[in-house]
Amino acid sequence: MRLAGKVAIISGGARGMGAAEARMFAHEGAKVVIGDLLEEDGERVVAEIADAGGEAVFVNLDVTDEASWQRAVAAAVERFGKVDVLVNNAGILRLEGLLETSEAIWDEVMDINAKGTFLGTKSVIAAMRQAGGGSIINISSGAGLTGARRNTAYNASKGAVRIFTKSAAIQYAGENIRVNSVHPGPIDTDMLATSTSVEGGRRPEDVPLGRYGKPEEVAYGVLYLASDESSFVTGSEVVIDGGRTAE
Repeated sequence: MRLAGKVAIISGGARGMGAAEARMFAHEGAKVVIGDLLEEDGERVVAEIADAGGEAVFVNLDVTDEASWQRAVAAAVERFGKVDVLVNNAGILRLEGLLETSEAIWDEVMDINAKGTFLGTKSVIAAMRQAGGGSIINISSGAGLTGARRNTAYNASKGAVRIFTKSAAIQYAGENIRVNSVHPGPIDTDMLATSTSVEGGRRPEDVPLGRYGKPEEVAYGVLYLASDESSFVTGSEVVIDGGRTAE
């Protein structure tokens, strides 16, 4: 098992890519803490993991609140004894162009996507030091690498996640804490359904591989970064986008 003996916290783990990551991590031997505000969905993923022979627990987590993060990390340590892996997966998508982006929309997107990643990373450092190191995986986006005609706040937030990842990676490399970002393209989730329900939304034919990605295809990349197989990888970007950013 690729994550045997490891303890992982996954924010936004109740649905979509986060849930796929949680299931895959548990299958590979990790004990998983699913942090989300969607308790019913999160407990359902916990039950699925338990039915498959894995071990997981749900914690209520508001990624924009530092105290909530501290409680989640404390719960992980209390239940499983340590924290080895953090996946900052929680995020939201808004599609407004610059002039249509209100201050409230900007603040909401930046709070969840960028501030949430900052707070999660900050909150696990002490526990990872105690564990002798760790791996932090920040879910950015192809939108963190290239611009778009819309997605103003989303582009900005995911670009912030990308460069924040590099800064944190440099700061903590000497303590064996690795920090990397993952940049998915269009993935078949509820979030993608939102972006395709409006005029001019993303279409499968816009992707060079001719289809949307599956949550599990992103989870495999996250699994690699969480495992010891990536022990010499930090400050890097893993792009999983069907060729979108190669155009």
